[in-house]
Amino acid sequence: MARDLRGFLRLLDQRGQLHRVTAAVDPDLEIAEISNRMLAVGGPVLLFEQVKGSPYPVAVNLLGTLERVCWAMNMERPAELEELGKKLGMLQQPKPPKKLSQAVEFGKVLFDVLRAKPGRDWLPPCQQEVVMGEALDLNAIPTIRPYAGDAGRIVTLGLAITKDCETGIPNVGVYRLQLQSESTMTVHWLSVRGGARHLRKATERGQKLEIAIALGVDPLIIMAAATPIPVDLSEWLFAGLYGGSGVKLTKCKTLDLEVPAEAEFILEGTIAPGEVLPDGPFGDHMGYYGGVEDSPLVRFHCMTHRREPVYLTTFSGRPPKEEALMAIALNRIYTPILRQQVSEIVDFFLPMEALSYKAAIISIDKAYPGQARRAALAFWSALPQFTYTKFVIVVDKTINIRDPRQVVWAMTSKVDPVRDVFILPETPFDTLDFASEKIGLGGRMGIDATTKIPPETDHPWGEPLESDADVAARVDRRWAEYGLADLDLGAVDPNLFGYDIR
Repeated sequence: MARDLRGFLRLLDQRGQLHRVTAAVDPDLEIAEISNRMLAVGGPVLLFEQVKGSPYPVAVNLLGTLERVCWAMNMERPAELEELGKKLGMLQQPKPPKKLSQAVEFGKVLFDVLRAKPGRDWLPPCQQEVVMGEALDLNAIPTIRPYAGDAGRIVTLGLAITKDCETGIPNVGVYRLQLQSESTMTVHWLSVRGGARHLRKATERGQKLEIAIALGVDPLIIMAAATPIPVDLSEWLFAGLYGGSGVKLTKCKTLDLEVPAEAEFILEGTIAPGEVLPDGPFGDHMGYYGGVEDSPLVRFHCMTHRREPVYLTTFSGRPPKEEALMAIALNRIYTPILRQQVSEIVDFFLPMEALSYKAAIISIDKAYPGQARRAALAFWSALPQFTYTKFVIVVDKTINIRDPRQVVWAMTSKVDPVRDVFILPETPFDTLDFASEKIGLGGRMGIDATTKIPPETDHPWGEPLESDADVAARVDRRWAEYGLADLDLGAVDPNLFGYDIR
């Protein structure tokens, strides 16, 4: 499979996961409405071949199932994602090997890093066509408007590539861009993101910030750019580690930046210090329309693209959305890294319905009183992306945290709200969270749903009801004798409540 969007679309077509829509469709509201219905039922990728107002087709719902996210990362099963997390954890906090097998394992990881080094493409497909100056018209790109209350058309899956003017280290991020004119867009990024930091540094020097937007890239690179784990590696190297081989890069036509050579479109532009325009409102992942913010204005002067390019897009909103499925995959990758940071954590889960990061369920191997509270506090500080997690529910290791029936049982049978709930007020918080009384400040809640041990409780704790092991084994052996083996009881949905609870 080629390491580009087209290669992945061919793979999906071969596996019956691509549906071509030949009827004309409007990028204003219609594409999002159709895609939203497909996302809700785990439907296929949609390729709209006739888009009103544009000569280019649109692909959407690319990463709309966990299965397709795994395929995008050259994997077949979600369990393989945790193996990748172990590899990244070794790079994050390498430890001296204590035995030969550990040394061999670490050596393999270092070899993977060498293989992941980006390569160079001197005849890049992304520059087969070049549009510059007055000929540039961003309206030709079939950007979509997802919701009726949105301020305009947006780019959602573009890689924004910038470079630190002091160190020369590049940053790759996924940010929303609003179309403002035939040659300008505003970029919406949080102040802590790499692109925003680069802009601040350039502004301090009175310089324009160069920025390139890569559209329609290998989905594996999107996953790498969306992984904010604190490892001192570039996103290009991350993508190489994800895919097992280096990403091919090429130099922009007009900027001192490197971009993915296999991208469908490349937009090249600059941001002048202090130049902003109102951006928004737009529907966001919280399930509401955001506000209007003055955001940096990008002036584009060059667009390159492949012959007959395909435009890749998505949109935010209440789950299920593509971003929520990506978050579930990243959850699997984070798990070994989190265990390395907080040793008592056995497993953790970020439910999709909780907006993929607002609530976390963690299980621990409880050994002493107060351990659940310690684990919750450690979780909030373990990785930067958990800063905005509002609720942490801690359960025993015997609870399957991906089965909401078990989690709710633990909460309702093991929690006394006075004793087991604690709240941290006015902590740094997500500015998109309207529930907070103060923008940028919010409370956090920890819930200890573990079995209590003295001195957490003064009375004996009851034993949970369980089947007798000998009786269960005897019934298993005689199941056919009871005439029950041949009954068609219907298949139990392994994705009950949307999760793999097997």
